[in-house]
Amino acid sequence: MNTITLENTLPRVFASEQIPHSEVWKTTLSFSRGNLYLVEAASGGGKSSLCAYIFGARTDYEGRILFDDTNISTLSIGRWLELRRRHIAYLPQELSLFPELTAWENIQLKNRLTGYASDKMVAHWLEQLGIASRRDYPASRLSIGQQQRVAIIRAICQPFDFLLLDEPVSHLDADNNRTAAHLITEEAQRQGAAIISTSVGNHIDLNYTHRLHL
Repeated sequence: MNTITLENTLPRVFASEQIPHSEVWKTTLSFSRGNLYLVEAASGGGKSSLCAYIFGARTDYEGRILFDDTNISTLSIGRWLELRRRHIAYLPQELSLFPELTAWENIQLKNRLTGYASDKMVAHWLEQLGIASRRDYPASRLSIGQQQRVAIIRAICQPFDFLLLDEPVSHLDADNNRTAAHLITEEAQRQGAAIISTSVGNHIDLNYTHRLHL
């Protein structure tokens, strides 16, 4: 998949409101592989909605979203499953870790579905992000910053053309932000992928090719 295009897209909840000027909503906008996008907005501006629409987790929007030339509203469940295994990776703001599973188990739960990363690779990522000593801790015993780092690793345990990151470093300090950004950039470049990241202020430290205001 090479492009994701929004055509006159808007959350239905905003349809009866006078929304401020946006470079995303109610426009024609294409995201292309190989680019790094930062989507900035105030809280409540629809950042999480945007990611959920692209991932197919929500459909409460007007307009169209296209993957290459295909309207995503026409995709079958089977096609969505394939896209989520091979083409679109997603780190939701709420992280969605299983609290009773360890950091390692949360990562491997997805990795077993995709068959992407070796145990050695996952262990290396844990080491890079400074949480190797927490691999066997239940997610419920990890700090929110540690949970974010686990979720980052889980997100990249697959082939992807596009990586959606919804406020991925909101609880990370500057050093951990840079480390996470390096790991993500390295993996995205290796796959020739695009990154679409959202932020309300503390954004992941990437060399963005495009900055958009929602």
